[in-house]
Amino acid sequence: MNPIPHYRSFFDLPRVDPGYRPVKERVRDWNEVEKHLPPDELARQAARCMDCGIPFCFGAGCPLKNPIPDMNAAVLENRWEDALQLVLTTCPYPEITGRICPALCEGSCCNAKDSDAVAIRQIEREIADRAFAEGRMRPRPAAPRNGLSVAVVGSGPTGLAAATDLNLWGFDVTVYESAKFAGGLLRYGIPDFKLEKWMVERRIDLFRQEGVRFECGVQVGADVSMDYLRRKFDAVLLACGAREPRDLKVPGRELKGIHFALDFLTRQNQVLGGERTDVGGEWSAKGRDVVVIGGGDTGSDCVGTSIRHGAKSVTQIEILPKPPATRAGDNPWPDWPRILRASSSHHEGCERIFATNTLAFEGDESGRVYGIRCVQV
Repeated sequence: MNPIPHYRSFFDLPRVDPGYRPVKERVRDWNEVEKHLPPDELARQAARCMDCGIPFCFGAGCPLKNPIPDMNAAVLENRWEDALQLVLTTCPYPEITGRICPALCEGSCCNAKDSDAVAIRQIEREIADRAFAEGRMRPRPAAPRNGLSVAVVGSGPTGLAAATDLNLWGFDVTVYESAKFAGGLLRYGIPDFKLEKWMVERRIDLFRQEGVRFECGVQVGADVSMDYLRRKFDAVLLACGAREPRDLKVPGRELKGIHFALDFLTRQNQVLGGERTDVGGEWSAKGRDVVVIGGGDTGSDCVGTSIRHGAKSVTQIEILPKPPATRAGDNPWPDWPRILRASSSHHEGCERIFATNTLAFEGDESGRVYGIRCVQV
């Protein structure tokens, strides 16, 4: 790799993103859509870091407080093991956050004030992927056991992060998960085209090797009681997730063909994971005109999933107005930029309608939804 002069690189080098696989190819499968940057380009992207005296990227952006400037410097200097150890001090699964994190750090990057942010998420992703490829991502040694035990209820992102940290600090940790497999939202809520499930399984296997125990298919409150957990463990951490969806209390809500987003995504992930043979006739989007209500990431995941089912058309409606292309005056740096974004799913074929509220669902004689009554707001 040719040496890259760091001086003024943040001015002279443009941001480069890896892009996505071709639409016509990727909509026919469930494989990851995002491509990778080659090592020499990754080093150039790391060189764009200004090594700020006050790094807003993790001071104001990253909730985990990843040591981002130090990680970037290590990648630039080809010190990949140092980069790995740096990110692992704050993030227990960088190969996952490097794929699905919204990259709040980039919104607060000093480069983003007047130019394009450093490609921080991509750099984190490649640090982890390269470590796995080179056999350097290994189980971490735990501290001597302190004689205390903790039950973690739920194996989603929060439960997994808490379990691995507690285990490394010397606690005996058992994770209880009601589903057949561990992973929570990572396994059941996020489509494979964003996060393939073998990556989740690989990370959970590392946690097992470190000493975390998993009890799957166990419903706390039904199979075991909270009293049992309180008696058996010194502490209980509830990391159950936000499982109660927000409903639309409008006429026609009871019609067939109206589903909650997470239930829809879970069924598809269960098919890919071998837990069911198909999503079920009522849940398939094949040949149907699909409307996704909600303009966030989960809605976008439903768009991409519906397209892969073979939907006739997909429309996404959002109650908020269409965001501007650039920051508005009341949205200054280093706050998260409230600007128009398009996900990989949007690029695959989706009409987006903003400032629209749902008033009612219209149904046919069989009790199945065939339309939505909306109003501009």
